[in-house]
Amino acid sequence: MSALRQPDPSRGIFETMLVHAGLPVELDAHLGRLGASLRELYGLPLPSSAETSARDAAAEPALGRLRLTVAPNAEGGLAVEAAARAVESEAVFPAWEHGAALRSIPAGNGLGPHKWVDRALLREAEEAEPGTVPLLVDGDGVALEAGRANLFAARGGVLVTPPADGRILPGIARARTIELAREAGIEVREGLLSLDDLRDADEVFLTGSVRGIEPARSLDGAPLPRSGEVTGRLAGALRRLWLSAPS
Repeated sequence: MSALRQPDPSRGIFETMLVHAGLPVELDAHLGRLGASLRELYGLPLPSSAETSARDAAAEPALGRLRLTVAPNAEGGLAVEAAARAVESEAVFPAWEHGAALRSIPAGNGLGPHKWVDRALLREAEEAEPGTVPLLVDGDGVALEAGRANLFAARGGVLVTPPADGRILPGIARARTIELAREAGIEVREGLLSLDDLRDADEVFLTGSVRGIEPARSLDGAPLPRSGEVTGRLAGALRRLWLSAPS
């Protein structure tokens, strides 16, 4: 497999988060991840204006999607941009009929642990198969993550998610879902998932910072099992955490 084109670091990195009741959900966690990436990639701290910019942008939509972008500027520092837009309620913790149609794409060793603005691989995949969500697969046929979310599969009451080994984005919703599953007594393992593992699973779902927990309805055009008890329990728990009260 040929090497993937590396992202252009001059375009920066970003965080996307849910807005509820005019406030960004899990803001501290997103700022923490963003700051860690900025130190590693550019040797610079998170600008002090980032939190204020995010809160100001989130103030208008009652339910929305906030994008916070930080990129190098001409002065050798970092520029911050925040923008929010409303989203339909059906897109947040979507029901089965609004779940993801996954389409596997080769992705070498993945996109790594940083959320680059330059995401050409994903854009090209989405344009090639409109209405599908790219599922990144490594050279050994192991599923890593979806283009907009982390990946989980349940089988026999055990929940498995690919490890945060430097090849995937360590998602905020992923971490919360693991925490909530363990609190609920659900066994969680970080382990490799092949495409066959996904086809044989009892349930497959995605976790992301805007959609929350999203059922996966199909993989490469073939239907996946309808989401069941594990997906429902965890979606309910995360929904209560994020949407029951302002965060």
